Amino acid sequence: MAEIQTVMRRVRFHRKSRMETPLQRNLAAYTFLIPWLTGMMFLTLGAMLFTFYLAFTDYDLISSPEWVGLENFRQIFRDPNFWASIRATFTYVVFSVPARLVVSLLIALLLYKEVRGIGWYRAFIYLPSLIGTSVGAAIGWRNLFAEDGPINSFLGLFGIEGPNWVGNPSTAIVVLILLSVWQFGSEMVIFLAGLKQIPGYLYEAAIIDGASAMQRFFKITLPMLSPITFFNLLMGTISSFMIFTQVYIITGGGPMKSTLMYVYYLYQQAFTYYNMGYAAALSIILLIIIGLCSAAIFLSSRLWVNYDV
Repeated sequence: MAEIQTVMRRVRFHRKSRMETPLQRNLAAYTFLIPWLTGMMFLTLGAMLFTFYLAFTDYDLISSPEWVGLENFRQIFRDPNFWASIRATFTYVVFSVPARLVVSLLIALLLYKEVRGIGWYRAFIYLPSLIGTSVGAAIGWRNLFAEDGPINSFLGLFGIEGPNWVGNPSTAIVVLILLSVWQFGSEMVIFLAGLKQIPGYLYEAAIIDGASAMQRFFKITLPMLSPITFFNLLMGTISSFMIFTQVYIITGGGPMKSTLMYVYYLYQQAFTYYNMGYAAALSIILLIIIGLCSAAIFLSSRLWVNYDV
């Protein structure tokens, strides 16, 4: 009798569960999502919509926004500083992203071998990525490449007169690129995880066939790492377009606008000259540029990314 009652209760429970609406069944999930959805709606989506509105206004944080239509965009394309920032930013992206990928892959290959204490080596090498974008690291990098800094002092030991790295238009952007390369830790960790996922039998078969180490690298390692390379390339490109802290601390956009990066110029317009509408228009253009570059990377991935094992 007790067993029959238990079965009946289970039947009633399942009938009740089938009668529940999808909203009732997912109520717990929606409850946990409320904080994220609130932040997404008000802090992200709301801010984006307000920025889009400000891009078509003249706004200085004091007076009310005044609708000016496309005037901000017309002024931007006639602004020589805008084109200087485009040139500096693309120069930085084109050189820093590939260099960072190459260095991170080479370090990952070195750290792939399982030797005693390898965990400590990996943690130590990853450390620059944790502090690389901080103000303190930028100040240290600026002092390192100062005219009387350690780099020039080291060159002086060999009778070489080092340049004014930060004060020279031809070398200031090199300092920023080197700092970006120094922050290779995140890409290195992802490459290292990708290396561990490559099946060992591929290398064994290649060795049996007489393939050299270089052949194994270019015929097995690189193709198998292409999805990882694609991810690192995409994220590295996006982050490089948004460089700000290093420029603000090390070069201040100079000398002669050689390091006037796009986001730094946007910051100047917004919080130095209080041209908030103009800065909003600049942010819309940056969004379009990043979107086009990301689309180009996605389209090109069909030619070189391999997802087959």
